[in-house]
Amino acid sequence: METKIKEKLRTLEIEKNIKILLAIESGSRSWGFASPDSDYDIRFIYKHPKDWYLSPWEKKDTIEFMTKDDLDGSGWDLRKTMLLLAKSNVPLLEHLYSHIFYVKNYDFLEKMCDLAKDAFSPIAVSFHYLGIAKKYLEICKTDEVKLKDYFYCLRTTLATKWVVEKGSFPPVIFYEMLDLLPTSEREKVEYSLTIKSKNGEKYFHPKDEELTNYLTSEIAFLNDKIKELPSGNFDKSKAEKVFLELVK
Repeated sequence: METKIKEKLRTLEIEKNIKILLAIESGSRSWGFASPDSDYDIRFIYKHPKDWYLSPWEKKDTIEFMTKDDLDGSGWDLRKTMLLLAKSNVPLLEHLYSHIFYVKNYDFLEKMCDLAKDAFSPIAVSFHYLGIAKKYLEICKTDEVKLKDYFYCLRTTLATKWVVEKGSFPPVIFYEMLDLLPTSEREKVEYSLTIKSKNGEKYFHPKDEELTNYLTSEIAFLNDKIKELPSGNFDKSKAEKVFLELVK
C-alpha cells in the first residue's frame, strides 16, 4: 500500500503542478490503534511555484482526494500551513511530529518544527483535545460502545493530561501516553487494544463502568486545570523568513 500511496502523490504533483513537502499517515494507523479495516488517512503539505503567491486574489489552498481502495487524502498549501501554525493548530502539529512518512523534506520539516516549538500553545491545544474528549465521553456512556469511540475519548483525554502535567505537545503514538493511566485502567486499555486490532471499525463493546467513571472524573478535573495554561509565542517575523525561503 505504501508504494501505491507514493505513486498517487507523485501523480498529484504532476497534475496540480505542486511540490509536496511532507506527506504522513494520520488517524488510527498513526496513533497506533488501527482496526483491520481502517482506511489510510494521508495528510500532506505542498507548495506552488513562487509566482502563484504573487497574485492579489484569494485562491484554493487545499487539495483532497478519495480513491476506490480507501486512500483518503487531504493537503494544505504552504501559506495556509503557516497561518494554521500561528494558531497552534493541533492536526498540523500532529503532522509535523508524525512517525509514518510518505514524503519527507528534511529541510522543510526542520524549519517547521523549530517554529512549532514557539507556536505551541498549551491552552489552545488542551481546549482542542478536551473538546473532543467531552464529545466522545457522552457516546461512551451508552450500554454498548464502538471500541473506536472509547479510544478516541481516551487518546484526547490523555493528550490533555500530558499537556497539563508535562507542558509539552503530547506524543502522536497513543501507547506512549499510557503511563499516565492508573494501573487498573492501563491494563483494561491494553487488553482493549488487542481486541480492537482483531475487529472491524464498527465493532461494539460493552460499556466498561470503571473506565467510563475514570474518564468522567479526569475530564472534569482537566476542564478546570487547562484554564490556567499559557498561550504560545509565535514569531511572525521568523515564520515569514522561513516562508520566503521555502517558496524560493
